[in-house]
Amino acid sequence: MLYEIHMLKNYPPTNLNRDDTGAPKTCLFGGTMRGRVSSQCLKRSWRTAPSFRSEIGDENLGIRTRKLPVLVAEKLVGMGVSQEFADAIQPRLTGIGNKEGKETKDGNATAQVIFYAKEDITAVAETVKELLDKCKSVKDVQKLKAKDIQAAVSGADVRPVTLDIALFGRMVTSDAFRDVEASMQVAHAISTNKVSVESDYFTAMDDMLSGSSMDELGAAMIGDVDFNSSCYYVYASIDTDALAENLKYAENADEILCKAIPALLRAMAFTDPSGKQNSFAGHVLPSVVMVECKEKKIPTSMVNAFVEPVGKGGDLVKQSARKLADEVDMTARNFGLEVRERLWFCVDKYDVKPETATKVCATFPELVEAVAASL
Repeated sequence: MLYEIHMLKNYPPTNLNRDDTGAPKTCLFGGTMRGRVSSQCLKRSWRTAPSFRSEIGDENLGIRTRKLPVLVAEKLVGMGVSQEFADAIQPRLTGIGNKEGKETKDGNATAQVIFYAKEDITAVAETVKELLDKCKSVKDVQKLKAKDIQAAVSGADVRPVTLDIALFGRMVTSDAFRDVEASMQVAHAISTNKVSVESDYFTAMDDMLSGSSMDELGAAMIGDVDFNSSCYYVYASIDTDALAENLKYAENADEILCKAIPALLRAMAFTDPSGKQNSFAGHVLPSVVMVECKEKKIPTSMVNAFVEPVGKGGDLVKQSARKLADEVDMTARNFGLEVRERLWFCVDKYDVKPETATKVCATFPELVEAVAASL
């Protein structure tokens, strides 16, 4: 099955996802400048959301890091390896993860950042321990090579991966770990409205320099930060057959599959990117959520509803919701794509819905329950 998630979230002044200059990311769409939040930013905010972790469980989620040598060294000590041997092998482990096994200079981090399941870290640690058990001195440990260590790590093709790896994929260049093709595709979120980037000029005052006796004038610091205000269209699709294939070696695969999409829906609705949130506190809930379930896997974004930007008068969110509903109906009329279920939720402030919805949900929890039932 293919599950597609469409969402509208309207943000006040924020800088959720910055470019290399510190300004909010943008893009051209329909000939006009739009606000943009990258798919990488969205995926990280969802997979690290406290609600997602609590529902799925830390044991079913991985870690993306360059600090594999540190994690393995700590695990080795827990397995009874001496601290001296663990410290000696740690620099060698920086060559794990790349095909050539080339070690890095700092001795703590690998050259590549890789998504690891706990089973991956255990597999490396167990292989290293077997090699260390044959060493009689630190000099013997230092003779071990990263390329030989990772060549000895076995079982990558049948080793379980975590839900976040199964959803978002993993690309590696080492045979010690297996490539995982993502079962979830996530679009860059773009604004339904034409964006105008503004700049906040701010000063920081020194609390010791105040009152009538102040003998120094001026701010202790002067700066500026860019921001915008946009209603974003978010789109993602999940191939549940591909997800099941990725999770097939997990002990509790069926349980994880049943939890995955409802937990992800809640994370998408209740989580926002963390960029500059201490300055802007742009935490919002979605105004519209639509989930489509298809047996024929033809992913279809409704982004073209917003080729002509909204916002020429009236409620920006209501206009966006109306355009999205109209695009859904137009797509259904013109292409006849088979949809097993089209679940629609719109906050009761707006009376907007597509004519082709199979179920209109009065609340967001009702929509999540309907999705869970469809699984």
